Amino acid sequence: MNYVLIGMPSCGKSTVGVLLAKEIGFDFLDVDILLQSRAGKRIQAILDDEGLEAFKKIEEDTLCSIDVDRTVISTGGSAVYSGKGMRNVKKNATVIYISVPLEEIYARIENLKSRGIAGLSEKHFAKIYLERKALYEKYADTGVTIEDVTTC
Repeated sequence: MNYVLIGMPSCGKSTVGVLLAKEIGFDFLDVDILLQSRAGKRIQAILDDEGLEAFKKIEEDTLCSIDVDRTVISTGGSAVYSGKGMRNVKKNATVIYISVPLEEIYARIENLKSRGIAGLSEKHFAKIYLERKALYEKYADTGVTIEDVTTC
């Protein structure tokens, strides 16, 4: 049994994932770190050097390579673009969508242009947010909404 966390960049997947894994005695896996390790470069460098389609292929291959149990998995924000990858991580897992309003995401991301957000060079961030929101809802088994970090 695994837990898979999905959501936009800066929604808290990695932070929540580490805390959840520690609390329930599971391992923790950050897919972005695994992807960067396999590619030998940071996400923004992959996007800059190889382009969006190459990044999506690397991300899908990374998602499809995951075969773990008793692990909290923090996916990259764009993982939901890969049906094949999501089917792999979703097997034997509960998928949790961490939903944060667009305005709060903007407030949290200080380095929007260099953050390594797939699709940002082609689309406005708000459009990416709306596009992904529908996919997060599609793949999620359950979710949590975080309105504003200052009120938590």
